[in-house]
Amino acid sequence: MGAGLLDAKQLASFLVSGNPLADERRTKELSALYVEEADAEGVNHDVAFAQMCLETGLLRFGGLVTPDMHNYCGLGSIGPGKPGERFPDARTGVRAHIQHLKGYASGAPLASPLVDPRYRWIRYGSAPAVMDLAGKWASDPEYGVKITRMLERMYAFSTSP
Repeated sequence: MGAGLLDAKQLASFLVSGNPLADERRTKELSALYVEEADAEGVNHDVAFAQMCLETGLLRFGGLVTPDMHNYCGLGSIGPGKPGERFPDARTGVRAHIQHLKGYASGAPLASPLVDPRYRWIRYGSAPAVMDLAGKWASDPEYGVKITRMLERMYAFSTSP
C-alpha cells in the first residue's frame, strides 16, 4: 500500500528499455492505467507495475497468459488447461490486478467496482509487504525477492543519466 515514486512516463521508459519491441502506445497506456488504478485504491503503483513486468516478462508474455487476455499478473494461471482469467480490455485487467494486490495487502474496502473474479478467495491483509507474496500470490519462495529486484531495476533506471 502507499504511493509510488515513479510517474507513468518513467514506468513506460523502463519497460521499453527492457523490451525495445514493446508497442510504445500500449506501453504508455498501461503505465498510465497502473498509476491511475493503483492510486485510486491506495496501492503503490511502482510495486504493481514491477509485478506486471515480472509476470509478463516485460510484456513479452510467452507463457500461458497471452496479450489478448489483458491479464497482467497471471490471475488464475496455474498450468496447461488453466491459462488464467480473461478481461475485456486493458483497464479492467489492470484494475483486477490492483484489486487482487490490495486484497492481499490490506483489509480495506475497494474504492472501485469489483472486477477481480478471484478476489473472494484472498486471505485479506495476509501479505502487507512485497516479500509476503511468496507462497500466497505465487508458490515460488523467491517471488517477493523477484518483485523487489524488478523494483530496484526500475529505480536504478529512473535515476540513471
